[in-house]
Amino acid sequence: MNDQIRVSEVRLISQDGEQLGIVPIEDALERARTAQLDLVEVAGDAKPPVCRIFDYKKVMYEQKRKLKESRKKGRASELKEIKMRVIIDPHDRATKLRKAREALERGDKVKFTLQFRGREITKPQLGEKLITAIMEDMQDIAEVEKPAQKQGRFVHLIVTRRKDWKPTAKNAAPAAADAS
Repeated sequence: MNDQIRVSEVRLISQDGEQLGIVPIEDALERARTAQLDLVEVAGDAKPPVCRIFDYKKVMYEQKRKLKESRKKGRASELKEIKMRVIIDPHDRATKLRKAREALERGDKVKFTLQFRGREITKPQLGEKLITAIMEDMQDIAEVEKPAQKQGRFVHLIVTRRKDWKPTAKNAAPAAADAS
């Protein structure tokens, strides 16, 4: 860029995209300065190197902005964990399922971790009953990615958002607020 270009002559392209031909580097730098723009080498491998006159800071700003926009749109899904005991009050379960539903609507995966305490471990049917209830409540939005797996005193279940799920008018309003 500008004085960092170390060749004697360059193929010059104006800020309008017009080819100005092969000119000495001093002339190219002078044209860039009179236009109050930068002389930037765009193809250093060519003989002679190709340089263009444009506002370098403006182009870099636009590239960073486009990269930031693409990162926003390409958000990676996260794994959100919802922990609950196998004996849980229905209102508490509803609250946890509401949080799970919000995470699924955002496109995240949800891992349900059910915990057995004390003698609850001797009654695995409690865990099976809770998993069945969770899947019934979430069947419109969730599908099982990894079935229930028992590890010691815990049972883990991972669900993702269904491919055919469409947000309803009630659900679309919060999603639109997140996008803005």
